Amino acid sequence: MMPKTFILGTRGSQLALRQSEMVRDALLQHFPTLQIELKIIKTKGDKLQHLSLDASGDKGLFTGALEEALRAGEIDFAVHSLKDLPVDPAPGTRIAAYLPRAVTHDTLIGPMPLEALPEGALIGTSSRRRAYQIALHYPHLRTEPIRGNVETRMGKVDAGLFDATLLAEAGLTRLDMKDVTRYPISEEIIVPAPGQAAIAVQTRDEDGELQTLLQQIHDAKTEREVTIERSLLKRLGGGCALPLGCVCHIDGEMAELRVFYANASGTEHYLATHRTPLSDIDTLLSQLIEHLQHITTA
Repeated sequence: MMPKTFILGTRGSQLALRQSEMVRDALLQHFPTLQIELKIIKTKGDKLQHLSLDASGDKGLFTGALEEALRAGEIDFAVHSLKDLPVDPAPGTRIAAYLPRAVTHDTLIGPMPLEALPEGALIGTSSRRRAYQIALHYPHLRTEPIRGNVETRMGKVDAGLFDATLLAEAGLTRLDMKDVTRYPISEEIIVPAPGQAAIAVQTRDEDGELQTLLQQIHDAKTEREVTIERSLLKRLGGGCALPLGCVCHIDGEMAELRVFYANASGTEHYLATHRTPLSDIDTLLSQLIEHLQHITTA
């Protein structure tokens, strides 16, 4: 009897493929005889490169097609950048594992650090979260939407269409872009997206065999941190386009939660860092929601 081959679904970008290879390789370290085949699934976000992420209103822009393939049995499991995944997985599926999280901060691709850019410099970002925080800290800079994968965005900067762009450092690190000139941005300035830098592995609910295998590569600390971040996102009823920055760092039994939130137009905002025992995190989240909902309606 031939051994079962597990089909791993992934987007086709270099970053998505690299992240899927990381999951495959981690599994093979524990189970060397495992057969895993990568299958590229083209998502709506890949097809509609002209569409603004905020304008799309689609919470599963980069994940919906993968979830559909998973539910249909075309693939056995899927790998996602967690920040792209809706807070509620598709019916009949679950997140079965998280790889250990990479660094969470954003990075500027451009000729100089963010704080050194001259007045009127144009930064490419399709994220209201990033754009509103740039406007808050550096009102002399401009932002305009930019689409495309990591390489495409960097190419637009090289071509002079933008003076700089912002990307998650985790993606650049995973693509081994050591020679790319870049400047890290403190989380005090640009609060990352909920789930940023985390890789999630999704399976069907009933696939206990695969879930057991995936537990060998699962990182519990990452799960705890992103669960807190995405709990805030869920309570605000938003997807990845919501102008919410939220990053949690756990040290022992203490959690540090940094939060940025703005109303739809960016005219009102909230920015703060909270430190609390993990046992009190639900109380903190409830207090935050009550406060942030006033900003939503401003």
